[in-house]
Amino acid sequence: MLSNKFDEFLQSVDLIAYREKYRPIKIVEMDLPKEIQAIVMLYQVYWNQKKFLNYDDFYKEYLRKYKIELEVFRQKITMCKKCFYRGLPARIYRTWASIITQIHAGYVAESVFGDGTVAMSAELDHQGADFQVIYKNKILNYQVKKATFSREVRREKKSQNQIKGELIDIKYEVPSDDYFKNPKKKDGEYKLPFLRFIENKELKRFPNGFVVFTQFPFERKKKEIDQLK
Repeated sequence: MLSNKFDEFLQSVDLIAYREKYRPIKIVEMDLPKEIQAIVMLYQVYWNQKKFLNYDDFYKEYLRKYKIELEVFRQKITMCKKCFYRGLPARIYRTWASIITQIHAGYVAESVFGDGTVAMSAELDHQGADFQVIYKNKILNYQVKKATFSREVRREKKSQNQIKGELIDIKYEVPSDDYFKNPKKKDGEYKLPFLRFIENKELKRFPNGFVVFTQFPFERKKKEIDQLK
């Protein structure tokens, strides 16, 4: 099952090392033009091609593919080469970490609704659907709503184009690692963010810190559709 393989892939990521490496670097923070955004390639590699590359390998592929376009953009904004190519991998990493979590949710949804029921693409993303499920003639447009506003998961705003089908928000919360290392207050009670997370049936946390969706929200929706006459 692909969702299980993607589980294994995400758990293999050294999330702490990447965060320590890239979190302090905030050089390339301007909006990137569409022709060098990583989102199209992310969908192609991890969803269409089913190639579960680690970030370093993905970034190398990204640099090879957009080498000319990146140089055109760098020269246009008149940023020094050293600065640009120091800041770019940090910028692309933030997009990568956000999108692969979303892609994981697509694989989990497909494990519930069935093979071939889930679609994901840059075009759907621009229309406002992180991924789309078609099940028993019902069109479900899932949108991942982050409950944190840190740069690591922030995404570009989506367009407000109308899209056919039902819009469904699924909430994604990433409590600080500190809450998992020290979940209790001095009085012995669990801290609220930790308690809220462990009571949330829709999310789970891998040992390396990745937070992902469980089958629960998709099973609930599937059951609701199955019960319709």
